[in-house]
Amino acid sequence: MYYKLKKGCFIRKYGEYGYITSTGIYNDQLFNESGAAFLFALSKNAQSLHNIASKIVENFIDVSVDDIIQDVEDFLLHLEEDGFIVSGRTAEECENKDVGFRYEIEPVIKSIEDFSPIHKRTTTGTQELLRKQLLKQPQIGSFQIEITSKCNERCVHCYIPHEYKVDNISPNLFYKTLDELSNMGVINVTLSGGEPMTHPNFIEFLKAAKSYDFNVGVLSNLTLLTDEMVEIMKTGNTSFVQVSLYSMIPEHHDAITTVKGSFEKTKNAILKLIANNIPVQISCPVMSINKNDYVDVAKWAHEHKIRSETDYAIMAEYNHDTSNLVYRLSPNDCEEVITHMLEADEEYQKAIMADDFNATVEKLQNNGDEQFCGIGVSTCCMVSNGDIFPCPGWQSMVCGNLNIDSLENIWKNSPQLNYLRSIRRKDIKECMSCSDKAFCSPCLARFANESPTGNPMEVAKHYCEVAKINKKIVEEWRQRHTIKRDT
Repeated sequence: MYYKLKKGCFIRKYGEYGYITSTGIYNDQLFNESGAAFLFALSKNAQSLHNIASKIVENFIDVSVDDIIQDVEDFLLHLEEDGFIVSGRTAEECENKDVGFRYEIEPVIKSIEDFSPIHKRTTTGTQELLRKQLLKQPQIGSFQIEITSKCNERCVHCYIPHEYKVDNISPNLFYKTLDELSNMGVINVTLSGGEPMTHPNFIEFLKAAKSYDFNVGVLSNLTLLTDEMVEIMKTGNTSFVQVSLYSMIPEHHDAITTVKGSFEKTKNAILKLIANNIPVQISCPVMSINKNDYVDVAKWAHEHKIRSETDYAIMAEYNHDTSNLVYRLSPNDCEEVITHMLEADEEYQKAIMADDFNATVEKLQNNGDEQFCGIGVSTCCMVSNGDIFPCPGWQSMVCGNLNIDSLENIWKNSPQLNYLRSIRRKDIKECMSCSDKAFCSPCLARFANESPTGNPMEVAKHYCEVAKINKKIVEEWRQRHTIKRDT
């Protein structure tokens, strides 16, 4: 038999651990040192069972192929059952079976809110696993490169001040960054902007990124998508593309981008990606202009078997100018959106009605020792001038610059990143004393951007109001449906 690692699957060595993940399964697994030896004998080229076993025995003393062949076969069987590899009687059969992502073979989506074309659900993905298992030594799992701050749209809610959208990354810095990311074992690399397709070297950059063993993603409005870009995305690793679609009403979408005709270009580009079996995810930030439109966006995404996410909390500009927040939903408008999202999300409903719901809430109320998120632990980003930030929206928190320092040194030794790693939820006293914190998702970047001084510990009151509303909606839902269940 022959075996090969499937397209969209990635293996890494983190210290003594072997790690495998997939872009379509979200079934990440860690292996001990011996398991890592088995894992790293695999390839995206088909190999015979004997060849794989021969590679493995090189890691052990006084062990023959015959001694481990059954263990290898069992190991491969489990990986195949979990969706990481394919097998065949010939190398050609393996290649033919590894079809990659295909919309036409994805299962019918039953959940209203689950628009994601995935095979399995899991509570632990790459970021969460790395945070939990490798906390003693933070490991970058995902890295975002803003290759340009320039953009051909002027979205009214954008967190990047329009006057700052002027720079392109240099080719030398970009290629240097890819080398460093590869050496550090990074899996997910996202190209963003601004609008990344405005960069004159975007096609070359995309080719270069895909020549590494990265899962390459693109954040784009897609208005500049070309056939050549599509062909590059189709080859090699499974790419993902995230795009903002604000409404199915062209005038509403264009009012947010402030570019006439942008809706038709974006919608048609999404359809082109779907036709070419490139995974697409729609982001639909909700604001005053499109507050009644996000449901139709989600329905359109559902029809095309792509994921659609709704965010009702737009972020202030990173220079602490809050003028863009005039478009943010009021707390009353948020209540309507949250209510609808709950009514559409069957899994969330089940969680609310679960017997351990109160225990879960109690745990969340007392999670003071938890970190806020994966910033500084498993994620990081950079912009076109080489500055490193903890996350894309927090560009006032400069952690170093790749023109004068290595990414590895910045990641390990940056005072800013180490400070962020040290912050726990209990450090924001206002949050820890709040009776609504189990229904809140505080964000240091959002706090910092809204603070006149850039203080991430200064709580933005809007999120407090929304948390109170969220709690009320959940508790009322639980009360109503508990009565129905008991009668």
